[in-house]
Amino acid sequence: MDKYIVTISREFGSGGRLIGEELARRLDIPFYDKAIIQMAAEKSGLSYDFIEKTEEKSAGAPIYNIPLTATFAGYTAMGYIDTPVNDKTFLAQAEVIRDIAKSSCVIVGRCADYILRDEPGLVRVFISGKLEDRIIRAVKKYNFPEAGALEKIRKIDKSRANYYRYYTDQHWGSVHNYDITINSSFTEIDGAVDVLLTLLNTKGVTPKSP
Repeated sequence: MDKYIVTISREFGSGGRLIGEELARRLDIPFYDKAIIQMAAEKSGLSYDFIEKTEEKSAGAPIYNIPLTATFAGYTAMGYIDTPVNDKTFLAQAEVIRDIAKSSCVIVGRCADYILRDEPGLVRVFISGKLEDRIIRAVKKYNFPEAGALEKIRKIDKSRANYYRYYTDQHWGSVHNYDITINSSFTEIDGAVDVLLTLLNTKGVTPKSP
């Protein structure tokens, strides 16, 4: 493939971001996660902090029927000035995602798998993990208190599922929405990257030399 995009959706604490970073490093292509927030802020005029707080939260009636090929500026100019700010945030990020997908990259979250669903060379990945392993990672990496880690993980996963359903009318985590699902508790981080590299190799993609 001349161009390929890997989108990674993930359960919280499954290591999906780490897997994406390492995959991008080994393929020598850009990795996008939080950088999308800054790019969307510059495009929309909304603040970085505001977008960070509102992303993965939905508002108002579902908008999955809005053509995602529309630009943020074009959509708001069409008489949708009163669109909930959460939806404006989503549309701004969607436009950024389409822009960065003009060249090979790895993108984490933000419904990128759906936004780019018609893009040639798209590989849609979902990362899951055993709950006990996710709790350990949440406590160690994100400093969650052990007593409340389980509740916070479930809350974040529920928020991601609701957000995904709201903007796509599809079920987050359903195997039918991804090309491959990986249990990081089984493969661990490096193993998951190896699995993805093997998959990409069947598509004609090879990692850079060490």
